[in-house]
Amino acid sequence: MTRPRATAIGFLAVLLWALLALFTVGSAPVPPLQLNAMSFGIGGAIGLVWVVTTGEAALLKAVPLKVYAFGTAGLFGYHALYFSALRLAPAAEAGLIAYLWPLLIVLFSGLLPGERLRSGHVLGALAGFAGAALIVARGATGFDGTALPGYGIALLCALTWSSYSVLSRRLGTVPTASVAVFCLATSLLSLPLHLALEETAWPVGLLGWLSVLGLGLGPVGLAFYVWDVGVKRGDIQLLGVASYAAPLLSTVVLVATGIAAPTPTLLTAAMLITGGAALAARASARRAVQT
Repeated sequence: MTRPRATAIGFLAVLLWALLALFTVGSAPVPPLQLNAMSFGIGGAIGLVWVVTTGEAALLKAVPLKVYAFGTAGLFGYHALYFSALRLAPAAEAGLIAYLWPLLIVLFSGLLPGERLRSGHVLGALAGFAGAALIVARGATGFDGTALPGYGIALLCALTWSSYSVLSRRLGTVPTASVAVFCLATSLLSLPLHLALEETAWPVGLLGWLSVLGLGLGPVGLAFYVWDVGVKRGDIQLLGVASYAAPLLSTVVLVATGIAAPTPTLLTAAMLITGGAALAARASARRAVQT
């Protein structure tokens, strides 16, 4: 598989994550950890069926337990920390801190063998973060000192996903089929936490159940499989910058479905994120020419 093709496959995850907010709204009143258990269970089960039908089940036996622990820690750790941060701090501010992960991916990727961090990647990531900040922080009211624990957890959240994504590249020989196990393990770990911390609530009507199914099939299912391909074989720096399109596209989807209203902020954010992606793409193109 070529590097550009793997990058394009990885970007499919960003497109799928753009549907996360829409399906999450539709799945109400299911609490976060229960939703985590249900959606990751669907994503893992479908992945497992694909693994069996393609004859790749034997490959899973050769994967070391430490890799399964690593993958589960990445998926479960990110979501557990994210939900905890939003409980302990205002959602807008905590979400903004958590969305440092694309920028951290770009910066950390410079430490990988064979990768070279260019100024275009850094400037593009900063522009993308500025655009995402405009969207995520619309409801921000200022940082509250009493919410510092939540802000700290949000930062750990960003560090967790960026580290998982970058270190996954060092596991290039591990089959993407292993993501099915990561998802199922994440679902199983979420269940006891839900039972201990939340009150069970089921989706309302057909739309609610379809939203949960949509999460498991897309943003919390297929997205992690294609992301695995992208970060292992594609241009991880370009993917990091392009990931800032997720909050933009998510907002566009909410506007298109009538859940949110269009604003001048959305246009400004679009310009920043698009410009940042263009800078990163240019830097990557120069790298390809020189190599």
